[in-house]
Amino acid sequence: MSTTVARDIEAYVRDEKRVDWHDESLWHIRSKRDRSTHGLPEWEQLRQTASQIKEHVISKLPDLLEEFERNATANGVKVHWARDAQEHNEIVVQILQSQQIDKVVKSKSMLTEECKLNHHLEKHAIQVVDTDLGERIVQLRDEEPSHIVLPAIHLKKEEIGELFHEHLGTDKGAADPKYLTEAARQHLRTKFLESTAAITGVNFAIAETGGVTICTNEGNADLGVNLARVQIHCMGIEKIIPRWTDLGIFTRLLGRSATGQSTTIYTSHYHKPRPGTEMHIILVDNGRSEHRKREDFRASLKCIRCGACINTCPVYRRAGGHSYGATIPGPIGSILNPTRKPEDHAELPFASSLCGSCTDVCPVKINIHEQLYLLRQDITETSVVPASKTRSFSFLARILTRPRLYRMAGSTARWATRNLPRWAIYHRSNAWGQYRDLPAAPQDSFREWYMKNRTS
Repeated sequence: MSTTVARDIEAYVRDEKRVDWHDESLWHIRSKRDRSTHGLPEWEQLRQTASQIKEHVISKLPDLLEEFERNATANGVKVHWARDAQEHNEIVVQILQSQQIDKVVKSKSMLTEECKLNHHLEKHAIQVVDTDLGERIVQLRDEEPSHIVLPAIHLKKEEIGELFHEHLGTDKGAADPKYLTEAARQHLRTKFLESTAAITGVNFAIAETGGVTICTNEGNADLGVNLARVQIHCMGIEKIIPRWTDLGIFTRLLGRSATGQSTTIYTSHYHKPRPGTEMHIILVDNGRSEHRKREDFRASLKCIRCGACINTCPVYRRAGGHSYGATIPGPIGSILNPTRKPEDHAELPFASSLCGSCTDVCPVKINIHEQLYLLRQDITETSVVPASKTRSFSFLARILTRPRLYRMAGSTARWATRNLPRWAIYHRSNAWGQYRDLPAAPQDSFREWYMKNRTS
């Protein structure tokens, strides 16, 4: 983990009011998800069916991608293949430069965040404006989204008011959400009219028809695409589903899992370019094929990016998305990021309580907490984990596998927490204790209590 990310984490968790507010906000969304799903008797059947469809997709991925390309091409769409992020970014630049376009609007796309597309476009003197409100806010702040569905959930309205005063000229001190939203709307409307190209992400791509589906709540993807003469849809190859009839299953799952809505406000389907315009679809691998080969972790490719696992995670809710130092934060990101770049994200699988809540809420039934547990072992075996951590694990394993030593260590620790002065326990070497106090230690261990109180 970089020093910068470590500083960000420390600053974030020290702001207790923000941590509590962030925790409550995400739990509110999780609660909406629960109410929405409990009102749908066939919810578990939908989850099971979607999981099975995605399992089929992963097993037949090359065939489905080729079918998609054939059908999309027959519709007049230009299909591109990108092996990695760099190739994806270069394809986008080539398309725009061939049309002499230097201004583009972009709707929400975690793939383009993953590929760092904005920075690449700016290096080539192409102005890119994120048109999702949350994405535009974090773009103006020159930071990454902290959540895959709610990019600016880490910010309060007062901070957004200050940001808009600086960049959009709103009244100083204004924090009314309606006022700020209207200011953003007027600002973005100008950008839509100025741009002749629109970039979007893709929620689902249908092999049978060669079309793509985009789910939004703001309509910005529709406005961008319908005003532009060039539309570019960027998608990870795992976004394929086989048939048109499969789509309804996933749209019923997505809205409820993400925000507790029965469906997203806009569910838009794009199959062919309008007369006089161009439609491009970029199929991006960027490590997904290698991930598919890993039997223990391939199921994480089922993810539909709803954010439900993030909203329920007790670690994410109190640490915030930027603490992960990765494009996809939270439980699912703690699988996807280390399997793609273990040298940069080896710590993430260990930053989990393994409580299983993420698995419980996943709409496509990914066994997230089990994969995190397996990934910890995998990372440890490949020696990516720092030596300081492996030594501590080895020392702990010695204690846990020796009952007598374990009992003696427990007894010593209980005595120490009750009798030693505070400075001897809470010091610079005790990183855990810098942010919390240990609970009062009982006089007896559970084993001692049980031996005293058990009945024959």
